[in-house]
Amino acid sequence: MTYNTPFSTVGYITYKRTYARRLNEADPKSATEEFTDTVERVIKAANDQLGCGFDADEQERLRKYLMELKGTVAGRFLWQMGTDTVGRLGLASLQNCAFTVIDQPVRPFTWAMDLLMLGSGVGYNIQRQYVDKLPPVNANFSAPTRINTADADFIVPDSREGWVKLLGKTLKAAFLADTKPTFSYSTVLVRGRGAPIKGFGGTASGPEDLCDGIAKISNILEKRAGKKLRPIDCLDIMNIIGSIVVAGNVRRSAQIAIGDPDDVEYLLAKRWDMGNIPSWRAMSNNSVVCSDIKDLHEYFWDGYEGKGEPYGLINLKLSRKIGRLGETDYPDPDVMGYNPCAEQSLAAYETCCLAEVYLPNIESKEQLLDVCKLLYRINKHSLALPCHLKETEDIVHKNMRMGIGVTGVLQATDDQRSWLNDTYRRLREFDFKYSHQHGFPESVKLTTVKPSGTLSLLPGVTSGCHPAYSQYMIRRIRIAADHPLVQVCREHGYPVEYQRNFDGSEDHSTMVVSFPFAYPAGTKIAEEMTAIDQLEVVKWLQANWSDNSVSCTVYYRKEELPEIKKYLAKNYKNNHKSLSFLLHNEHGFKQAPLEEITKEQYDELVANTSLITSIDEASFEGGDECASGACPVK
Repeated sequence: MTYNTPFSTVGYITYKRTYARRLNEADPKSATEEFTDTVERVIKAANDQLGCGFDADEQERLRKYLMELKGTVAGRFLWQMGTDTVGRLGLASLQNCAFTVIDQPVRPFTWAMDLLMLGSGVGYNIQRQYVDKLPPVNANFSAPTRINTADADFIVPDSREGWVKLLGKTLKAAFLADTKPTFSYSTVLVRGRGAPIKGFGGTASGPEDLCDGIAKISNILEKRAGKKLRPIDCLDIMNIIGSIVVAGNVRRSAQIAIGDPDDVEYLLAKRWDMGNIPSWRAMSNNSVVCSDIKDLHEYFWDGYEGKGEPYGLINLKLSRKIGRLGETDYPDPDVMGYNPCAEQSLAAYETCCLAEVYLPNIESKEQLLDVCKLLYRINKHSLALPCHLKETEDIVHKNMRMGIGVTGVLQATDDQRSWLNDTYRRLREFDFKYSHQHGFPESVKLTTVKPSGTLSLLPGVTSGCHPAYSQYMIRRIRIAADHPLVQVCREHGYPVEYQRNFDGSEDHSTMVVSFPFAYPAGTKIAEEMTAIDQLEVVKWLQANWSDNSVSCTVYYRKEELPEIKKYLAKNYKNNHKSLSFLLHNEHGFKQAPLEEITKEQYDELVANTSLITSIDEASFEGGDECASGACPVK
């Protein structure tokens, strides 16, 4: 059967950049998949690797839903399913979200680096009550010495595990009394820059970025010798780890830091306007734990005035108490924080997986439930896989937490949105029966609303519960600099430039491509909604769909701040689990993912470009083996 895949104007290039694997993994010059190949790989792996047990009819329905972009597995599933990596790494290879608490001197940091290098976003709690549990830094600690010969105390293995072990040895030397205060290490085994990486794919960054990161972390530790680390120190160490991971050929390193609402050093950590702020702090979104906005420090609101970045809000008290608003059937008492986009509440060392439903493309309530059930089964069986991290395997197998999301919410009809409440109830009933039939624990959480940036680009629907940023815009997409798709974009007339860092320098490992983009007439756009309107949408979805949280970056204008504060004083405590905000304009971000333009500017850009609907990969010469643009080291 032939299916019509409703790709948007940037959908096909986004798919080819992010999810299309080599048809022959052993040949770096072989062509990459087309969408039908990816779908078939996912369906086959659902049975062969995960044990979902889909019969022929279920496989055909799943095929239809995936091909017609009615629903999709998470992007990590699209990229990984059917590969040897899933068999080798199991659970960790398919997890989107991860979280830890910084209450030990070594394990939280090495665990986070491990998960980041496997491509998962990582959140971490650095509230004082946890960071204070760390012992003082060894008074005699000094940075490890790098030598270029094989007689060092530690030879760094050329692997993900080797990089993590070097970090661990550094932290042990700094904190644990039964280790030497310093040591020597050598990277003679680490491949040089540009060498091919098998397994996950990609090319090696060489050892320099790893060594530079270890030196920066050691410098922080040396400055605290004989004293305890502060939350700001833990933030810097985690951010530097993120920069190592990005340099190590993972093209992203998603982090969220969660701190105290009155920690002034933390609140000023991203005040770029003040100068002398380390560039690595761009690696995390920052939020504060708060159940009542009366507890917020005055510095918190400076970010909302355009000074630095606005911090997000995390309501742990409400997150532990309820699922959907008003329902206490599914409490979550172990929750300690969130994933980087703050849609998934998580316990320490917990991970979870996601899926997505394109609500505007769903034709009936029964179809919505069917799509959700099929995606649920893939997620459920993936959560039962073993994990190389024992504490993670234990908590994941206990909670079976997943997040089946909806996107395009404000592009959907009133009828389509009205199906969500009953579908959730019936999905809960399905989880009860399916879990008991297959010997799984019931899932502590099932549904979510995530930002859904990349996946929503495929059909071009509005992302998550957000309105369209504008009617006409520039969409900027980041691609690894050595990826052959960069040249394809140039040939089709799309502007291409190096990514610019916060400090004004250029990142030559990443290119930014600008595409003209427009939503259909009648689409709800941000300028038609106040910040309060958006907050009410979040609250409605928290009541009718998401038993995790609703991730929404609320666009606001400075003149709306008094009304926002008034709304939060009345509604935040009992209705919102997590919130983040961004100035609609004047946010100061260079190369922002979205930029509003006029219809005339849009028409001019379209006239000077040609749509990418297919790619002649026979013309590719070598290039980055990692088609996803987000490849872990190994």
